Amino acid sequence: MQQTTSRDGTTIGFRRSGSGPPLLLVHGTTADHTRWATVLEGLEQHFTVFAMDRRGRGASSDGPVYSVYREAEDVAAVVDAIGGPTNVLGHSYGGVCSLEAALLTDGITRLILYEPPIPTGLPFFPPKTPERMQALLDQGELEAALEIMFREIVGMPDDEFEMYRKLPAWQARIQLAPTLPREITYDRGYEFVPERFANLHIPTLLLLGGDSPALFVRGTAAVDAALPDSRVDVMPGQQHIAMDTDPAMFIEEVVTFLGA
Repeated sequence: MQQTTSRDGTTIGFRRSGSGPPLLLVHGTTADHTRWATVLEGLEQHFTVFAMDRRGRGASSDGPVYSVYREAEDVAAVVDAIGGPTNVLGHSYGGVCSLEAALLTDGITRLILYEPPIPTGLPFFPPKTPERMQALLDQGELEAALEIMFREIVGMPDDEFEMYRKLPAWQARIQLAPTLPREITYDRGYEFVPERFANLHIPTLLLLGGDSPALFVRGTAAVDAALPDSRVDVMPGQQHIAMDTDPAMFIEEVVTFLGA
């Protein structure tokens, strides 16, 4: 793992592999750089892939005060450490971090954002969900807290959830469950202001599952409306984890947009 230092002194780790134009992968909640295992080999055939550990996990340290803006600084720090023009792919919460990072560095040439949970007025979760999660975490019931996120927030159907929990990365996700509360409540300290992105002329692909819930549909539409150079691709039959449920489709979307 390589490492760089973010603006607040936090150490951010990232793994390099493959060959071709640089592509930075930014994972979502309760994940780390291994989250991309189902598509990594395919992406490595086209890109030099940099898969980072977001703060508070893996090869990355944590800071004293958490916010999505610190996470954006982390992504920008890795882009700057890579050096030169870099493509960035952010999934879910990692998509929000990547979008904000694009305002902090000139190194990003193209963006792919897969269902960033942008606040649009819809509730992120049923009432008291963060409190229920925290109570389970306090009792050591990490997997139960994780199940709440995927079933009640992401809206993952039963068959997809059962498939997901059989993946090798599931055990790592369980161990990262304590990071859940600070990320699912991030909107309490974050406001999406479209005007901030009016001059962000970075070609951007917004990926959306054809069967994804309204939270992600509206969030994707909000980002698309705010960016001057963006388009939405809907992946038929998919929801929030197309890299796992249809890796070939996901890789094709990435490769086609980035022209690799």
